Amino acid sequence: MATILVVDDEPSLVTLLSYNLTKSGFEVVTATSGDEARNQLANHPIDLMLLDVMLPGKSGVDLTRELRGEQNRIPIIMITALDDEVDKILGLEIGADDYVTKPFSPREVIARVRAVLRRLDKQQEPQVAKTPTKLKQFGNLTIDFDKMVVQRQGEIVKLTPKEYELLAYMADREGRVLDRETILHGVWGYDYAGPDTRMVDMHLSHLRDKVEDDPKHPVHLKTVRGFGYRFDDQAVD
Repeated sequence: MATILVVDDEPSLVTLLSYNLTKSGFEVVTATSGDEARNQLANHPIDLMLLDVMLPGKSGVDLTRELRGEQNRIPIIMITALDDEVDKILGLEIGADDYVTKPFSPREVIARVRAVLRRLDKQQEPQVAKTPTKLKQFGNLTIDFDKMVVQRQGEIVKLTPKEYELLAYMADREGRVLDRETILHGVWGYDYAGPDTRMVDMHLSHLRDKVEDDPKHPVHLKTVRGFGYRFDDQAVD
């Protein structure tokens, strides 16, 4: 049974999430501040954290940045207000795994929690040794699918885990047009209707900044207007 740490300073929201998570079979630990969350992480085996961006004292963004700086890879789903686009983007950039926007339904939160935990379980499955190494070259971009290393012009590109997963997913389907819902299902593991497709757009934007020579005129991560996105080996429209 997975243990979820709910971090929020709104008692009603903590109660709502705790009730529904417990009802869905999860253990729940709570905190109302960043410092209290750190204490809970130190004293409990936490499998995933639901973390509000706006907390008294240390913000959720600050706490995420600290944990990732310490190489703590606990899955984090950030809770943001409806219009806090900057917080969403910053949270994802520093290593949050997902976000939910207030107001939300408990069903949506639980679906996202399960999706993140499924991905984590899949990543931790023993891997059968593969030879030769799966290495692909796309122009000046090199992706080592076994070592999960990306290089541009011979230099290692620093990607968040989710950015790498997105790039690898699209590159492995080179030339195919992928709509946002397909990408959400393939990369985030969502299996329910109506997820926030803006998350795909934000990750693609950050990814272009890191792997494209000219992010405004991408060679690899192409937008197919009205349909979605496509990964190309070279500049072909």
